[in-house]
Amino acid sequence: MQVTRRGLVTGAALGGGLFVAWWFLPRNYPNPLEPASGEYAFDAWIKIAEDSVITVAVPQLEMGQGITTLLPQIIAQELGADWRQIAVEPAPIAAAYPNVPLARRWSELWEPLGSGLSQTTDELLAQRFATAGRFTATADGTSLAAYEAPCREAAAAARAMLAAEAASRWNTSWEECEVAGGIVSWGDQSATFGELAAGAAERDPPDPPPLRTETPGADPSASPAVGASDPPPDFPRIDLPSKVDGSFTFASDVRLPGMVYAAIRHGPSTGSELTGFNEAGAANIRGIVGAVKTRRWLAVAATTWWSAERALDAMAPQFTASFPVNSDDIDARMDTLLTAGDSFKIAETGFGEAAMTRVDIARRYEIEPAHAAPLETASAAARYSDGRLELWIASQAPEQARAAAAKAVGLSTEDVALYPMPAGGSFDARLEHEHAIEIAHIAKSLGKPVQLTWRRREEMIGSRPRPPAYMLLGAQLSQGGNGAIDALKLRIATPPATHEFGRRLFGNLTPWAAIREASGRSDALACEGAVPPYELPSVTVRHIPVETGQPSGRVRGNGHSPAAFAIESFIDEIAALANREPLSFRMSMLGSDIRLAACLQRAASMAQWDGGADQSGQGIACHRIGDAESGARIACVATARQGEGGVRVTRLSAAVDIGRIINLDIARQQVEGGLLFGLGIALGNAVRMRGGLPTSFEYGDMGLPTLADCPEIEVDFIPSTAAPADPGEIGAVIAPPAIANALFSATGLRLRRLPLLSGGL
Repeated sequence: MQVTRRGLVTGAALGGGLFVAWWFLPRNYPNPLEPASGEYAFDAWIKIAEDSVITVAVPQLEMGQGITTLLPQIIAQELGADWRQIAVEPAPIAAAYPNVPLARRWSELWEPLGSGLSQTTDELLAQRFATAGRFTATADGTSLAAYEAPCREAAAAARAMLAAEAASRWNTSWEECEVAGGIVSWGDQSATFGELAAGAAERDPPDPPPLRTETPGADPSASPAVGASDPPPDFPRIDLPSKVDGSFTFASDVRLPGMVYAAIRHGPSTGSELTGFNEAGAANIRGIVGAVKTRRWLAVAATTWWSAERALDAMAPQFTASFPVNSDDIDARMDTLLTAGDSFKIAETGFGEAAMTRVDIARRYEIEPAHAAPLETASAAARYSDGRLELWIASQAPEQARAAAAKAVGLSTEDVALYPMPAGGSFDARLEHEHAIEIAHIAKSLGKPVQLTWRRREEMIGSRPRPPAYMLLGAQLSQGGNGAIDALKLRIATPPATHEFGRRLFGNLTPWAAIREASGRSDALACEGAVPPYELPSVTVRHIPVETGQPSGRVRGNGHSPAAFAIESFIDEIAALANREPLSFRMSMLGSDIRLAACLQRAASMAQWDGGADQSGQGIACHRIGDAESGARIACVATARQGEGGVRVTRLSAAVDIGRIINLDIARQQVEGGLLFGLGIALGNAVRMRGGLPTSFEYGDMGLPTLADCPEIEVDFIPSTAAPADPGEIGAVIAPPAIANALFSATGLRLRRLPLLSGGL
């Protein structure tokens, strides 16, 4: 659809055009960077100081994934800087850093009535929303898609401005100047960036910026895995030294003059209310500054956090749960609706649903809720003074957190200053912003700078796990008896978790109100990954929305994790039924996806794949996140062995194609970390609910892998010139099905519930 002035006017006459027309109005926004003394801002991304230090603004949350190295590396390479000159600062919340790809992907969450008009219109709406709404959320692996091009363009413009300043001094053209290693040179003339910065910053940036012909990237075939004897990477992580020596500052490290420390207690997250507490219980505890209560929680502030915690224990707050959730009840509801519930068709390929005239094999897979459970619990610092709130917090969606905090204390969003802090892990937990609302209330009520830290119990109560999913897979097989799939159908019973999450993030609803608004809606994003990468004659996916009463959200891997587990387990079962070797069976169905075929072949070679014969202990799986053109691919062979302590995963061999790789070391870290995350999902313990609360609040009870549990991990990357894809989730998605198939090979037992040992062997 072409957007025209006449079309907009016509739309206005029909009642919706004024909305569309407003979104399309052009706007200009000021540069948000404030240079310090001796610094010069070139644009919203780059400042250059007189000592040649180049400061790069990063608008994405650093939560261990290395984004504060990736974006500066892109700028350093395009600019021609020496890596040792690069410094980083969190970008302020501003319209200059819109995450348009994520806004487009989540368009149905922030404006369901305005999405789906046409590709062109949807792109324009997403651009306007992300820019006007200062939407810079860090999620779904969109950082490079959103920010690589702006970073390159900013650096190319700054390089040309530096060269133009030097050329004016040397009476030559800027195109004749060379820019490398932080120095501009021409013949025997040279000048540092710092010497040129003042004059260069006054120049008009070129339009379009003169990008270098080579794109940032690393050749994985020329770079072995990092080891003790290998040379250091060309672009080592900027945050690593300060994390090693302990000087890296998180929200829990912030110290303000006169600061007090708050602890908090929550009731069950399913509509609970605070009904009472023993106010006199904390009378003898030293250092108490004050208490703050709301309808749903009680907080105490003291001169030390431990004193505040002791006070809350002594006050023994009591809560009622309007909708006490029990895992057994959730299981029963999921079980009933999987086969009998109303469904929505959310995907259909090939000959469609009518192509399936019979079911030759059907299997059911059950996936328990998965919690993000980052090691760092929620923490924030705040100061309220003269009608303004300052907030130090790690947030994956900072503008949404800022708006929620402002609304909580009756301020306009412009009266809240949010200082972005890094997170010690997140796995999407910091997309939620309850603690921003809480600390805003506490800071305003006490009139003192305050720091709030949740203990592990509160983190578990406040967790928004990836929802449970019960999946029924059926296949119609070829009459030839070779196991070829003619038609595949998936029924997925799971809560509409993405809509629920969207109502919390963009609508600022309470968890229970969000559940009510999302109830009964089809949710394609909650079922993403359910269309397999295989070229099958017919695939149909149906979603059965289930209201469990337990708030759910986003966790690393999201819908791809249950989908990959069920599909790759089912493919293995069909191969076994037809007496087909699992690798060749998968290869026969890949069609034109030669990139995934290469991953399968490489992983098999790395692991010395033996065909997954009985009791060999090897299992194979593959998956793709994204479309056929730009998606990330992975194939993994897991090896399991039986020993005195039971079955143990001894090796994970993964071949990965994530397109053009910016930083090979960080990509490897992300895939390895994802594989270990998936190992925890596969072999850890499910968090069960009773009366709306977890049955255990202890981190150790989750059964996460320790160093002693970690298998040998080998990751190899397939060279590719495709657009960069995110490496952060692909490993977490593939590990569970590969491990499940390996356990079947090792024991002969087919485990169809995740975590795999949740029902025991």
